This record gives sequence, structure tokens and C-alpha cells, in this order.
Amino acid sequence: MEKKVEIPEVPEELFTERLKLRMPKPGDGKVINAAIKASMDELKPWLGFVLENPSPTDTEVNAMEAHILFLKRENLRYLIFDKETDEFIGSTGFHNIEWDMPKMEIGYWINTVHSGKGYMLEAVSTLTDLALTSFGCRRVEILCDAENLKSRAVPEKLGYVLEGVLHNDELSVDGKRLTDTCIYAKWQ
Repeated sequence: MEKKVEIPEVPEELFTERLKLRMPKPGDGKVINAAIKASMDELKPWLGFVLENPSPTDTEVNAMEAHILFLKRENLRYLIFDKETDEFIGSTGFHNIEWDMPKMEIGYWINTVHSGKGYMLEAVSTLTDLALTSFGCRRVEILCDAENLKSRAVPEKLGYVLEGVLHNDELSVDGKRLTDTCIYAKWQ
């Protein structure tokens, strides 16, 4: 007999001091795509979806798919907006969700014009708290390329533990070399 897993209440919106995080909705593709285009040089080495230079239509389809996955509780992407101006800042969320454990991974990217302002720290801190308290997660992970120092700074500043580095773990986004993956975690 298959065990029924209780999935906790998942908020569609979260608010921090400066930010509004909300699930993707149809129509979000245009603003997301503009941020991707503005940040291509910084994102391209780390994120495969940027390598192909997605069209606004591709990004809209992706936002709609993210909306559906959010509703199904399979992947919980949150778009990050400035609470005062409603300007799009970036994206974060939970993937590799194992509700039966429970544990999950947090990923993120930011529009370059908003880098260095602490927005991602604020957003990821909020998601970490949500996972460990409201969702009752026993473990939250952040995985990133060992060479992506800006991405690594987020878990390090939030007190995540670097559990290890997986050497030659992935192919680089351009497929030309092997890369190392850092595994950061928090648990209770």
C-alpha cells in the first residue's frame, strides 16, 4: 500500500522587508525575458536556459509550465519583485522536492542590475525559513558551481554548511569542460 504524503500549505506569495515573492503566472514571460536578456553575460556561464538565448515566447511558456508545477507542488518557483515598485528582480524557488522526507533544494538567479543589494540573501533566507519551519523540512540544500563565487556567497552568508565538493560532477553549460559542484545544506 502506497503511503499518502501530507503536503503542507504552500503560500502563493511571500513578503519580506523589501520584496514580494510570488508564484509565476501566465503573462510573466515578458518581464522575465527582459531580465534574462539584460543579464546574459553574467548568467550564461552558469545557467543552461540562458545559453540558447530564449525568446519571449519560450520564456512565457516556461513561466506557464512553472505555474502548473507550482500548483501541483512539484516545483515551487517564486518570482522576486521590489515590494514598492513591483520591478522584477529575479527568481528563486524550491526544486528536487521530496515531500516524504521532507527535503528540498533552493535555486536562484538575479537580474544583474539588482546584484549586490542583498535582495537574493533576503529572498533565500525567507525560503530557508519557510522550508525549515512551515514545511518541516529536515534538510535544505543549495548546489552551485564551485567557480560561481557570487552564487556561493549566498549560502555562506546565510550560515549553510559546505558539506562537500563533487569534483568533475557536471559538464559546463557550454559542454566544453568538467566542473565541480558545491553542496551546501541546513538541517534540523
